[in-house]
Amino acid sequence: MIRLSTKGRYGTRLMLNLARHYGNGHDAVILKHISDDERISIRYLEQIIIPLKINRLVKSIRGAGGGYTLARKPEDIKLSEILHALEGNCCLVECIEDDTYCEFIETCPTFDIWKHATELLKGYFDSLTLKDVMVQAEKKDKKAKAKAR
Repeated sequence: MIRLSTKGRYGTRLMLNLARHYGNGHDAVILKHISDDERISIRYLEQIIIPLKINRLVKSIRGAGGGYTLARKPEDIKLSEILHALEGNCCLVECIEDDTYCEFIETCPTFDIWKHATELLKGYFDSLTLKDVMVQAEKKDKKAKAKAR
């Protein structure tokens, strides 16, 4: 079974947390707050933030009131960009991205299946923005609050 690593899942939660603070006048969030909110080790967040910074999805703000913020608006960041920064290429099998990986690509009966499935997966993640993830999270929050009453 194909699975996202904790890096991809936690990194998406980190980005969602930053998105929730984006545009409220206090954009920058320190990793300690995210660690507390998301219950993710600060050491792990420190590792995850690096590729997000390198891929220009987040930026750091120095000084008092500093921390991390999104580099662009949530609606301008695709889920595929986050996952690519944290997980690398999104393909089900190596031969999809590297045609030198296997000598049987031309005759492989399953190559086209894996290729099509990879394209579907990439297309799905490419169709979702961080804003879309925020909307889904807000719906779940409302449901949870309604249930708690």
